[in-house]
Amino acid sequence: MLEVDKWKFQYPKLDIEGKFKAAEHEFQVTEILGYEPIGEGEHIYLWIEKTGLNTAYLAEKIAQFAGLPLRAVTYAGRKDKHAKTYQWFGVHLPGKTEVDWQRLDVPGAKVLRASRHNKKLRTGVLKGNTFNITVRDLTGTDGIVQRCETIAEQGVPNYFGQQRFGDTRHDERGGNLSLAEKMINGENIRNRNKRSMTISALRSWLFNQYISERLSALPDYTPMTGDVMQLAGNKSFFNANLIDQTINNRLSTQDIYLTAPMWGEGPLDSELDALSFESNVSNKHRSVTQTLNALGLKQERRAIRLFPKDFIWTLDGQTLNLTFSLPAGTFATSVLREIVQVSRSTQANL
Repeated sequence: MLEVDKWKFQYPKLDIEGKFKAAEHEFQVTEILGYEPIGEGEHIYLWIEKTGLNTAYLAEKIAQFAGLPLRAVTYAGRKDKHAKTYQWFGVHLPGKTEVDWQRLDVPGAKVLRASRHNKKLRTGVLKGNTFNITVRDLTGTDGIVQRCETIAEQGVPNYFGQQRFGDTRHDERGGNLSLAEKMINGENIRNRNKRSMTISALRSWLFNQYISERLSALPDYTPMTGDVMQLAGNKSFFNANLIDQTINNRLSTQDIYLTAPMWGEGPLDSELDALSFESNVSNKHRSVTQTLNALGLKQERRAIRLFPKDFIWTLDGQTLNLTFSLPAGTFATSVLREIVQVSRSTQANL
């Protein structure tokens, strides 16, 4: 059973509930691309405001409108359907052909800008995302401001959020994890998209287990000898086989980050005490690691701690508003879960 409701919290749980996503405009996501289209080239970058729309669905509609195959339309990242999002779509349109993008008629979508660029918009190029979240009808407010102050300074566990695991309305684990259990038991998932999402969910579930068990053993993120450290701002890694004041200082200033495995074939990258710890966690979930090994994935690493940037919070009566930015591939709900618990009826849309 791949459970998702037992992952450890970093801070004592506040006994406060609230309504999350009471309306789609109360969960806003704005992509941070990290570069600007140069104004020329064979690719059109569309800056689109969308509400209540699936990213892949809108990509299909853009392709149909432009009379292009679906492969000609790309996006940097998928965004939640149950939200108001501002995101980039790329359209490969060589030559001097121009399209009146203002005529794109898809309810819930509005093209705000169209610019040419000389490179394809690829998945994973995003620098990050900015979130604006409203939580209403709080059952209490004691401790919320102090908790936000603490998170701004000390961060939260870098868990994969519920979006990764699927819809919980009919399955508390999420649909993707139900499929993952079938995959573990030898069932073949033929649908290519579902298979990809299932593999991603299974790998993410195991990563969350590493964080949870590490927090149980070392709640203050105390580094272990042999830990794999990630350099801030890039994907360079190194082993810290000696934990000295320099390492501790670099961790405290967020110059480097502790990491955990994103499971794949081959030996773990950690050494010494960290290797022993990670191997112990892996051995507890041998059916998961064996399934992932058989898929040919490679060992990778991911930071286990997440620090929201430009974190602003306001509390107005029983309503909490949060604004912050996160690196690409991380989840706003990992911040939210350390502040307030959303009710079961609204968790379906996380």
